[in-house]
Amino acid sequence: MKTSEFISALRAAPTNQLKFFDLKGHAVHYGYHLTELKAASFETVDCGGQTNRWHETIVQLWVPPGPANVCMTAAKFLKIFDKVRGMIPLNLDAEIRVEYGDENLFPSTYHVRSVTRHENATHVLLEPPATTCKARDRRAAPAQATDPCCAAKTQSCCAA
Repeated sequence: MKTSEFISALRAAPTNQLKFFDLKGHAVHYGYHLTELKAASFETVDCGGQTNRWHETIVQLWVPPGPANVCMTAAKFLKIFDKVRGMIPLNLDAEIRVEYGDENLFPSTYHVRSVTRHENATHVLLEPPATTCKARDRRAAPAQATDPCCAAKTQSCCAA
């Protein structure tokens, strides 16, 4: 999800409590703290030798010892976001990710799968990242030969 889409969803219901869940229904503990907003830029080279560039907005959440039993409101999150946006360049077209980990959610930088409004709460569904081979993904052919004699030979995805 783009940062702009996420922020727009929060602005639509600023008084709602902001609750984060994973695909299994585990929740980020109430009383979490927004510890950091990151404007991340990536420059990579994949195993096929192609360069890749992209940006992400990373929201880091943390639960302090003895947390409160209430979630941050969307308005409080937005106040922090707007203040940070005035201090560092956050790319609104960048994917927004949530960095978090505890005994239920493996420490990772999660994708935001969806944001849904409920009565008095906005739910953010977090999806764990997956790995892939970009070179293989680029080469994936939609049509496959039906005759084994004419099928393309399997090649290594790596340039090395």
